Amino acid sequence: MSAPPRHRDGAPATLAWLGHPATVVALVLLVVNDHLLKAAFPGLLTGKLSDVAGLVLAPPLVAVLLTLLAPRLPARGAVAVGLGLVAAGFTIVKSSGYAAAVVSAAWSVVSGPSLIRADRTDLLALPALALAWWSWSRARREPVRGRSARLVRLVVLLPAATLAVAATSPVHYPDAVRAVVLGEQLAAGTSSGYDTHVFGTGWQVSDDAGATWRDPTPGEADALAGRNGLVAGPVSRSCSTATPTGCYRVVPGRLAVEQSDDAGRSWRPAWGATEAQRAVLRRQYPDPGPRGERIATQELTVRDTGDGRHVVLVANGRDGFAIRRPDGAWERLGFVDARKGGYPFDGRPPALGRSTPADRQDDLLLALALGLTLAVSVLAVSGVRVGLRRGATRWQPLPLAALGSAAWVLLATTWSDPLFTRELSLVALAAVLLPLLLLSVLAPTGLRGARRRWTLEVLLAAALTLALTALPLVGWLYGRPAYTRTAVLLAVAATVPGLLLGWRAARLVNASADPVSGAVGRGRRRGPRPGSAPRRAG
Repeated sequence: MSAPPRHRDGAPATLAWLGHPATVVALVLLVVNDHLLKAAFPGLLTGKLSDVAGLVLAPPLVAVLLTLLAPRLPARGAVAVGLGLVAAGFTIVKSSGYAAAVVSAAWSVVSGPSLIRADRTDLLALPALALAWWSWSRARREPVRGRSARLVRLVVLLPAATLAVAATSPVHYPDAVRAVVLGEQLAAGTSSGYDTHVFGTGWQVSDDAGATWRDPTPGEADALAGRNGLVAGPVSRSCSTATPTGCYRVVPGRLAVEQSDDAGRSWRPAWGATEAQRAVLRRQYPDPGPRGERIATQELTVRDTGDGRHVVLVANGRDGFAIRRPDGAWERLGFVDARKGGYPFDGRPPALGRSTPADRQDDLLLALALGLTLAVSVLAVSGVRVGLRRGATRWQPLPLAALGSAAWVLLATTWSDPLFTRELSLVALAAVLLPLLLLSVLAPTGLRGARRRWTLEVLLAAALTLALTALPLVGWLYGRPAYTRTAVLLAVAATVPGLLLGWRAARLVNASADPVSGAVGRGRRRGPRPGSAPRRAG
């Protein structure tokens, strides 16, 4: 009698590859470099180091996942697919700007805001795949058979490797933070950071009153860094040297500048954005701060041009720089450093008070989530109304109420969470809305007293709600209304007609129908049974 065929399992070999010392070192290096070294030593070396570590770590991770999902897949096949997918994907993303943008958007759903740039010099890291192949050739000789060793790799190494590959280093956005006069030149200082972390200041210098900008010379860089005491701290008020009575000052917490013609005794608005315009900018720029404090004027300086006129340079945080020309005209410059071209709007500031859904970060998804939740809530209320009307289905309001409450909690979390967890909240919200929708529509199922018209009428109520709530939400995406709270309140108020229609639809379901026969016991007579003789009178 022949022996039964041996079951092939590629996981022991691929898990050994994941636990090889070269792979573990790559894992540690990737985490340390992305979250520590890049912030402390930004530059070419730390940038390429992540590429090398990722190319060593990613193939065994892909191979392990493949063999766990398809246990009969041979280890060699999983290794070949892992190496091929990583090599092809890395090459395409680093060679194509369009592919990099698509992957950045997909990666943001998994791990929060991510920025992956197309940079063909990163292809120099591809030889690291040879190191990955070498570690496989050594690891396959000792597959992981022991239960404890396999458990350690599954519980510790696999999640750590997955998180290390998915969790890229935070995206650093520029902030215009300094505006100073250095001798006869204007100097604009830009820092970068994320959340509450800010790293360094890069400078640009102008020799022609802000018309053109260049990198500082070594001597200017030393002066701007404060090594010889030439540059003071942030300045919120500055006056013209030629005309001392002409002064300008920062309006705290706003994107605005005030001007005085009497040396500061009285002030009037000189330039700025309204609070409504600033509210729109808060939705357009990434990471504006919890209360929009990064979209506010930080510092200003005044430089005389020698002909009785002057220029004013203003640092406005996320919105870049603004300048008052010698003729008195104000202009928003954005970021004067050409290397900030990858920033939203290509380094140029968006028009004040106007926006489109494409430049509103996640606002289109948030508006869609709110509209759908309101529409499904109308269905849920209609289903609860039917359940309370019919004694045979008193259990149905309970799951509808529970799912509805969960949906609103997730919706609030989605709107209030930072971008790092918003996408996960949206996925959870969709998972709750689907069963809530089905349970609401099927609320009268099994009751003969229910009519098809009830379903059509409540679906019409939900569609009406979705259409009416879309009006303020779409306007909000285009900047009208400017304030988020106003748009949300208008959308909630727009649900009233749909709620009334859905509530009224309960009249179509008989309140006291027998759940089996559908007969009504009050005020109506049963007809004669088929085949029975009619009763005679008297």
